[in-house]
Amino acid sequence: MSRLRLALPPLAELLHAPRPLAVPVECARLDRAGRVTALGRRALEALAQDARGLALECFLHPQDSLLACIELPPLPAARTKAAVDCAAQALILGCGEQMHVAHGPRDAQGQVTLSWLPISRLQALGELLQQAGLKLSGLYPAPYALAVPAPGQHNLCLLDGQLLLRHSAAQASVEPLVEETLEQLRASGAGLGWIGDDAPEGALQRLPVEQRWSGAAPAWGLQAGAMATRGAVQGWGRALGCCALAVAVWVVGLNLYAAREAEQGLRLKNQMSQRVRQVFPQLPVVLNPLQQARQQLAAQQSGAADPSQGFVNLLQAGSAMPFMVGSVQSLSFADQRLQLELLPDTPKRTDSGWQGALTQAGYSVQAEGNGWTLSPAAGEPADLAADAPGAEDE
Repeated sequence: MSRLRLALPPLAELLHAPRPLAVPVECARLDRAGRVTALGRRALEALAQDARGLALECFLHPQDSLLACIELPPLPAARTKAAVDCAAQALILGCGEQMHVAHGPRDAQGQVTLSWLPISRLQALGELLQQAGLKLSGLYPAPYALAVPAPGQHNLCLLDGQLLLRHSAAQASVEPLVEETLEQLRASGAGLGWIGDDAPEGALQRLPVEQRWSGAAPAWGLQAGAMATRGAVQGWGRALGCCALAVAVWVVGLNLYAAREAEQGLRLKNQMSQRVRQVFPQLPVVLNPLQQARQQLAAQQSGAADPSQGFVNLLQAGSAMPFMVGSVQSLSFADQRLQLELLPDTPKRTDSGWQGALTQAGYSVQAEGNGWTLSPAAGEPADLAADAPGAEDE
């Protein structure tokens, strides 16, 4: 895959610049074979279009390229990470919890390369690249941009007064003491390849400037620290989305449950109302079936008569009157007395047997004008429906 490589300035200068996105950076474009096809210097905000469809690899400035090499015995991956963190504590100046530590694999000689940077700086860099529309795929110390030398050789490059060395595909270093380091390398007898201009005197092989950018990237890097903020935000976004979905499902389920319970309660109330009407037909309206049923039961147990029961009993007893059907113009009930007003054209009946039947049943019948008055006989209870004429037919 084609790549776009950036050589970052010191992070302290980049992050504290008045306009960080306008800071120019050196960049190089590599094809699929790793050959440099273009070199330039562009501002970060202008690189979004150039980086479209390319893997973005950033290389730290030598000031930020903190590297060390430690020797470890063969260990599982989890134990190797713990051993590297423990060794880094002795190398880090400051609080180790505020540092992001990354390391490479253990090589055949038992050497493990590690690097570290403050988490705050890495996160700020990740946010800056995100603002520029750049998607970071790798973040490495500066010397890993150099071409990998042949076995037994070292590739060197001078950048801002510091010497970058690429020893192998896995090992590299940054040396601030340029002259002393060159003398030690010459004394070792290893082959030295110098990349770029201003090569020092001595038996150094001159290499083209493109090899400053064409090195194979290591299998590890510091990019995880730079993408921590974005990952955390995305993680929190997913968590909040899941919580919102769970709340929505809970609310919908609660509403369905409440609707089902309300329907069941209404059905139960209707059944209770119907049952109360069957047991207590004298009730004109049933609003609170449970309370009204309790009141009716209490009244029956205490022997109290329902005021409406007297009217029902008198009306039932009045069915024995021969003119009750088809001849009554109006009915009125007051003071346990049922008054019947007959139609003007109602014929007068000479049969008075029904009066005797009502009298025997405990009722008093009196003619009043164009009507009759029916009431319980003196000393008789109002609840005489069971003894009234025609009660057996009801």
